[in-house]
Amino acid sequence: MDYSNTAVIIPCYNEALTIGKVVDDFHRELPGAIVYVYDNNSSDDTSQVAKQHGATVRHEPRQGKGNVCRQMFRDVDAECYLMVDGDDTYPAEAAKSLCEPILNGEADMTVGDRLSNGTYAEENKRAFHGFGNNLVRAMIKWIYGYSFDDVMTGYRAMSKPFVKTFPVLSEGFQIETELSIHAVDHRWRIQDVPVEYRDRPAGSESKLNTVSDGIKVIAMIGTLFKDYRPLKFFSLIAIIFAIIGLVLGIPIVAEYFQTGLVPRFPTAMLAVSFMFLCGLSLATGLSSTRLQRLNESNGSYKPIKPIQNKKRSGPNPDLFLFKT
Repeated sequence: MDYSNTAVIIPCYNEALTIGKVVDDFHRELPGAIVYVYDNNSSDDTSQVAKQHGATVRHEPRQGKGNVCRQMFRDVDAECYLMVDGDDTYPAEAAKSLCEPILNGEADMTVGDRLSNGTYAEENKRAFHGFGNNLVRAMIKWIYGYSFDDVMTGYRAMSKPFVKTFPVLSEGFQIETELSIHAVDHRWRIQDVPVEYRDRPAGSESKLNTVSDGIKVIAMIGTLFKDYRPLKFFSLIAIIFAIIGLVLGIPIVAEYFQTGLVPRFPTAMLAVSFMFLCGLSLATGLSSTRLQRLNESNGSYKPIKPIQNKKRSGPNPDLFLFKT
């Protein structure tokens, strides 16, 4: 298969120890593909090592993996985008299995699944990472009805239409969750591809903070839930307000029918307030859903021209439309 229209995109921060091997491995497995290394303010020799091994190196000054991915998706022009971390934890030998469904038009995103074969549980020594992955998977399944085998993996391939119409909101490690939710919500074709996982080599340190980045991921799920499924989101809030209002209000109403008096007037007002918030939440959900559908059907578009990998003799035909 021809991989000349494939781009291997690698966001990096202080990965001088491993990036050379990663670049060599993907050059070997995907002959003809262009390997891009985006250096995110590394304080070591990541850029120099990547250049020495034949990678195209670019720099992104805004700190955070999400910021790097936003710029990579905007800059790079390819038919297949293979995104992988620069820490040598993902096998390049699985690259063809991830890219071929994209290049054959069978999928829009393939996900490198580390969990199904058990290698992630065996190799990963960092506490709570497996628990966090399972929690995010369960939340996405409950909200969207789709079950990923591995939602937090940094190894995935994507088609050009998917990449060029994906509005990156994340700044950091929430990007994998955002990619997964966007694919499910917009009904892109998804395939899970089992891959072997190996832990970082000695001397290489993870940049992921389990607690703070985990909180950001959960917050991102809530934000996307509100944006993508506003009626369901605000209906759940309305139910919570309704339950509180009923718990406070039912004893007041019962006492009124028995005595004809409302002795706990502040409690009665609080119950009415919660029921008002319930109605307000439902109205917000309905109006947001209506506005969302109007934007989808009547939204304005503008062409975005990506930076080219190589020179073209004529005008670029690959202009994709971005919704604003």
